[in-house]
Amino acid sequence: MGRVIDWSKLGGLVDGFVRLPGDPGFDAASRPFNRRFADVRPAAVLSVASAADVGKAIVWARENDVPVVARGGGHSYAGNSVNTGLVLDLRGLDEVRVDPASELVTVGGGTRMATLYAALEPYDLAFPAGNADDVAIGGLVLGGGVAAVSRSFGLTCDSLVETDVVLADGTTLTCDETHNADLFWACRGGGGGNFGVNTSFTFQARPVIASSTCLLLWRRADAPDVLAVMQEVMERAPDEFAARIGVSRAADEEAVVSVVGWHLGPAEELREMLRPALAAAEPFRADIEDRTYWEAKDYLHHNTAGGAFAVRTRSTPKALPDAGLTTALAAVDAWPGSSNPDGAGFALFTWGGAINRVPVAETAFPHRDVLFLLSMDTSWHTADGPDVARDNLAWLTDLHERMGEFASDAAYVNFTDPDLPDWRAAYHGPNYARLAEVKRRYDPDRVFRFPQAI
Repeated sequence: MGRVIDWSKLGGLVDGFVRLPGDPGFDAASRPFNRRFADVRPAAVLSVASAADVGKAIVWARENDVPVVARGGGHSYAGNSVNTGLVLDLRGLDEVRVDPASELVTVGGGTRMATLYAALEPYDLAFPAGNADDVAIGGLVLGGGVAAVSRSFGLTCDSLVETDVVLADGTTLTCDETHNADLFWACRGGGGGNFGVNTSFTFQARPVIASSTCLLLWRRADAPDVLAVMQEVMERAPDEFAARIGVSRAADEEAVVSVVGWHLGPAEELREMLRPALAAAEPFRADIEDRTYWEAKDYLHHNTAGGAFAVRTRSTPKALPDAGLTTALAAVDAWPGSSNPDGAGFALFTWGGAINRVPVAETAFPHRDVLFLLSMDTSWHTADGPDVARDNLAWLTDLHERMGEFASDAAYVNFTDPDLPDWRAAYHGPNYARLAEVKRRYDPDRVFRFPQAI
């Protein structure tokens, strides 16, 4: 934007704070989680004080021809929560209200997981949520939201019963299954940032369940046997057990095979389910323990070294064949490397269960026939230089293409892939046409847009 914008006029309209580059708090409110997009810097950030601020800011941005985007946790894999115009920082909308009688939980649109869990734990109530403290609720639920307990509890969006959406004209609609039902449908898995700015969500929670967790680690040589057996274990597993089966390596290190899981039941049951994998090869680490629900949530907390990364996904309704495992393992062995200790690899996230018992058209989330989400990822640091970034991205593209022989093109919109060519079909499947209709109705001028916006 070459013209001069008078940001003080926006500041006079709202109760929140307008921050410009160089102002205290600007970087924290605008820095993308994925440093691959570190060069994208907004002209201003509005840290909103209320939902009313959101509506006023959208109207002002339209009148002044300023691109506008909402930001909750800033965790968009494709950097879509930052633009070069105005960023609406929703972190101030983080009130959580719990009604223990109805077990309904109303959550501000910028609420992060640490705040959410802290509010839920005293009531021993929960719904499927994220596993990183600073992930915000909006991006999670709007893209479907697959949690470690989703095989039993369903997706995050399956627990959503109401949401408030600020539209492109600045007005607010309350949406549920009987009011503005088409927009409510789209908000359950259609992807964040497409239809408006969601300032509030209400979820149907449920009592927590005593749990157990596992962390199993094997050496690279054991990978073929362990991966084959663990897929069989998960094909037979009850809904109460979900696992992430992965292979990863950092530079100059041998790959490690991992199984991280959460069972809504006792460790005795979990050990019995895992017995075939433990017999296939002896892990060099094996932790299988009883935990409270909240302890299990903490145990599965996601840690990352940060930096720049890219992720591509495919889906399959059945186990990968041996040839598919061989292809993926060979790719990990051939990873070009980087200085990021997160390294690269692939993982099979176990879906199915309650996720698949919802009809495809009932919500915008289309992937209701998946047993395993195949996630392939790589990471680097911006200081590694453009050649390293190029080689890592080329490696990931090649792996994604090769795995097309063994898994479908269906991709998870919350693991956003800015390099995905046919993203409409991959993310949205048969629901894309209806999503496009909802977009035309509620945002005909495409005020809310980004490279893969509906």
